[in-house]
Order: sequence, then structure tokens, then C-alpha cells
Amino acid sequence: MGIFGRKNTTETTATTAAAVNPDLAALTGDYTIDPAHSTIGFVARHAMVTNVKGHFNEFTGSLHLDGADPARSTATIDVTMDSIDTGSADRDGHLKGSDFFKTDEFPAMTFRSTSAQALGGDDYRITGDLSILGVTKPLTIDLEFNGAATDPFGNERVGFEGKAEILRSDWGLTWNAALETGGVLVSDKIKLNFDISAIKNA
Repeated sequence: MGIFGRKNTTETTATTAAAVNPDLAALTGDYTIDPAHSTIGFVARHAMVTNVKGHFNEFTGSLHLDGADPARSTATIDVTMDSIDTGSADRDGHLKGSDFFKTDEFPAMTFRSTSAQALGGDDYRITGDLSILGVTKPLTIDLEFNGAATDPFGNERVGFEGKAEILRSDWGLTWNAALETGGVLVSDKIKLNFDISAIKNA
């Protein structure tokens, strides 16, 4: 069931984004991302032959969901870059240093949404400004709504999965090393993955 465009089971054609079920008003509101049950991750191609996966252990964020008008929904995320974790302390140290994220000078990566769109069903798209190394560029994230529930502690939760692709060079992340067999050590294209659980504010 889509958070902004649920369908009646008797319908045979797609519901338009404007046709919103009144019971969605219960989901409208402000939410805080729960980092203990959320993941902000990435995948990079390494040495042209395999994928290296990583994530960030520390981040904060908020959502505003508008059940009546999805375009009014917003999202913000702040990531602590020193919390990068790829499963290798040596690699993490390299990523934090001057070749990559320069975390002493640029401790945070931020995302601020500028627009939101319902695509139909459970699919949505949010566009915003991603800032890394003091460089701000647009980022579009495709989202799937996973549902809403009240947990055993009485928290009203919503969940989303998201994905996006960027060229790291667009943000000035250009370090690389040539391989003897051709190609480079680290791909320019980076895949971003989001698993978000957010709790409705009281």
C-alpha cells in the first residue's frame, strides 16, 4: 500500500497521485529518523573486479510527510563522516584523510530536499542538495514505501528503502590509482542505499 496513493482493491486502473485516501491523514506529520534501525550505505567498484560496501554509523535526520500533498513532503539528513565503516580500519583511515573526505576539515555530509514526487503505487522520488567537501550538487533518490506500524513501545513508525547513483568526481572526490591491467582502483560511480525507519514526533 502506498503511503500517498493507496488503491481500492476493486480498481482496475492506476490511482493518480492526487487521489489520496483520507485515512492517510494519520501519517501526515513530522518524523525523526531512528539511526538504530536505519542504514545509510554505499557501494564502490574496487580494482574493476569486485564491490566494496560501506555505511555510516552516525547520522541524524528528519522527515515531514504530507499525506494530502506528497509534493509538500521534505527530508533532511546529516551524516558524521568520521563514522564511515567499510570493515577495514586501514581503508576507513584512508577514506577519512586528505585523499578523500578530509573529515577534519569537512566533518559532515548533508542532504536537504528541494522537491518530492509520487510516482504511483509505493514508489516516490525525492530530489535535494547533497553537500560533500563543501560542494553542493543535486541528488535524486528513488524511494519505496515499506509501510507504517506502531511498535511495542508505542512509537508510530514509517519505513522507506531508497537508492541513488552519483559520480564522486562531481563532489571533488577524484583520487585514484591506475591498474597495470588497465582501469582504475576505485570507480567514479558510487551506489547509495538507504533503509530508513522514522518515528513520528509526539
